Amino acid sequence: MTRIELESPVTGVVWKVAAGPRSTVAAGDTVVIVESMKMEIPVEATEAGTVAEVLVAEGDQVSEDDPVAVIETD
Repeated sequence: MTRIELESPVTGVVWKVAAGPRSTVAAGDTVVIVESMKMEIPVEATEAGTVAEVLVAEGDQVSEDDPVAVIETD
């Protein structure tokens, strides 16, 4: 099983956690949405799998490249 860490593409605030732990996601599915400069930027799954961990909560401040979630693939 491979673990893939998803990172925030920008500095901002976590606006929404769209997929929680144990959620099944496909490549391109939104896992977390980060708000920066009044824009909503999705953090998408890069591969299909299961969300193993969500490392942030709604309202958390994140910096560019901060890990926000971990996906496990088969």
